[in-house]
Parts: sequence; structure tokens; C-alpha cells
Amino acid sequence: MVARHPAGHRGRPDPGSTSTWGELLVLKTILTTVAAVAAFAAGGAAHAQSARDYIFIVGSSTVYPFATVVAENFGRTTNFKTPKIESTGSGGGIKLFCAGVGVNHPDITNSSRRIKESEVEACAKNGVRDIVEVKIGYDGIVLANSKSTDRMDITLKDLWLALAKQVPDPKGGNKLVANPYRTWSAVNASLPNRKIEVLGPPPTSGTRDAFVELAMESGCQAFDFIKAMKSSDEDGFQSVCHTLREDGAFIEAGENDNLIVQKLDANPAALGVFGFSFLDQNADKLQGSAIDGVEPTFEAIADGTYPVSRPLFFYVKKAHIGTIPGIPGYLTEFTSERAWGEDGYLSDRGLIPMPEDERQQFASDVKALKPLSLAAN
Repeated sequence: MVARHPAGHRGRPDPGSTSTWGELLVLKTILTTVAAVAAFAAGGAAHAQSARDYIFIVGSSTVYPFATVVAENFGRTTNFKTPKIESTGSGGGIKLFCAGVGVNHPDITNSSRRIKESEVEACAKNGVRDIVEVKIGYDGIVLANSKSTDRMDITLKDLWLALAKQVPDPKGGNKLVANPYRTWSAVNASLPNRKIEVLGPPPTSGTRDAFVELAMESGCQAFDFIKAMKSSDEDGFQSVCHTLREDGAFIEAGENDNLIVQKLDANPAALGVFGFSFLDQNADKLQGSAIDGVEPTFEAIADGTYPVSRPLFFYVKKAHIGTIPGIPGYLTEFTSERAWGEDGYLSDRGLIPMPEDERQQFASDVKALKPLSLAAN
């Protein structure tokens, strides 16, 4: 038979039970306290996730040193915290930037190439729709080695022959074969009789993207049958021209350009691919190769005679302006003449300034927070 509580005692403990009112009150108090502590902890964590009092920047290792000095000046001369900057590579930074809106996502991403249409579309799918593009100047991509060895003087054609995964058969004809060249002199008898060993960035790097587009693609077009593929087989053309060999002649050395510099200093036989600013900062121990007869100098990159040069950018998430403190001030500092001007502190670090009219245009666009338009150059 099932016991039932008298009407006046429904839900109360049976007087014969081992539990007492006092014990239940103590238990209720403990449970209430635990719930309150848990709610407070959850609320505190939520609050921590709902606010960030510093700018968070990711992206290009080439733009990193320029962004770092601007951030330091900004933090020193304003009441805002110095922005946090991570060197993730251009592609990696754009991926992080496009992952979403909110304090868990970067406010700015640096890039040593222009953002791609596919990346803008990926941004939009994740709610990142209003992007401000800031072009900051120009940079050259250098092929450098230790000053303890001879300076290289190489053509884009020979550079492609040395580093491409497939090259025209040395025996002749329009047949492509796996790259057989092991030394520079095998590529061209006028080059040093040294093992081909080039340290460079990984595929996520904007420097890598620019290097294959500006140097490798230009070099492969020295061969008419490959050049003809550009109009007849675009995918095949890009595969042949852009794919680097994987047999140890080209070594992916990570996103840290300073590490490449250190390795070149330790290995005089090797060459490295990185931005001009790193060569400029290490001119006491490294030298840039002449490419197509032009040495990588500030002047040659600025006037366009050096064949492997490119613009540099950063991108701003407009939705974070007004939420994350300091973004407008950081933009003002970066686009000031004292920073990116001809005599600015960034040119002392190796940045090639834009012409004055271009600087004025971008400074005006940034002030107005003009949204990105990929149709614009």
C-alpha cells in the first residue's frame, strides 16, 4: 500500500523520517550558495568575454615590424594600451580576421598582398562585411645571402629554372620534366658552382604569394610554349609557373623572416627570400642579389625599376570601431606623415613610401572609413 501525506502535510517530511526540517534548511542554504557562486563565476567569465581594452592585430610578417613601431608610438603617446600584434602570415591573418565579429576575433589584419575576392566572400559569410582597406606603402622581395660570399646576379628566368618543380627538358623540346638542376651553375654557367638552397616563406605567407606571382611567373614566361598556356590553359599555366620544387632546394622556413636572416648568417651558401625591410635592417651582414641587373635598393623599388616589388596593406573591421577602444587613433597614427611620409619613421625601418598624392588619398579614405572596393586599384 502506498503511503499518502495528510492534506496539511503534503510535501513535508514524514515526522518518522531521519531527515529533519533543520537538515533540509541547511541543505537548501548550501545549494543556494553553490548556485549563486556558479552564477557569479559564469557572469564574470561572460563579462571578460564581452570587453577588450586593446587593439588585436594579426597577419603579415613583412608588415609586422612596421605595425609594431606604430603600435609602440601609439601606446606611448596616447592613453590607450599598446596594441597586441601577432605575426601569422598574410593568408593566416586574413583567415582569422574573417572568422567573425566580436572581441574573440582580430580587429585588424596586416597583409603583404591585396585581399582576394574569395577572402572577402568568406568574411561576408561570417558577418564581416564592412572592411576598410589601408595601403601603407611598397616593399621589394629580395633574394639575399651572406656578405661573406659573392653577391648573386641572376635573371628571373634562371631563378624560375632553379626553383620550379617542373622545367623544360634540358635536352630540348616543349616537354616538362622534374627539375634536374642541383647547382646554380647547372642552371647557367655564369652562376656560382654552389648547391641550390633557398630558404623562403610557406604558402600562407603574402611574401610567398607575391614571390610566385612577380618572380616565378615572370621567369617562366621566358619560354614561349609556357607563355602560350596562359591563354589556352590558365590552370596549367599557374601550376607550372607557381609550383616550387619539394626536393630540398627550396626550404620552407616559417613565417618568421628574422629566423631566415639568422640561418643565412650561419650558412653562407644559402639564399633567402623575404621583404626588403629585413635586408635593410641587416645590411651589415646580408646583401641582396641583383635581379635582371637591378639591385634591391630603396630608390629602385620606389621608382619601379626593381622587378620584384609589391604594395603592402592592412585591413580594419569597421564593426569593431567604437567597441574596441583606440582604433581611430591607431589609424590616425599610421597614416600620419610622421609615420608613413617620405621622412617618416617607417621609412627608417625600410618601408618605401607611396607618392604624396597617393598618401593623401588613402589618409582621406581612412578618415572617412571608406569601405573596401576590389574594383579600385
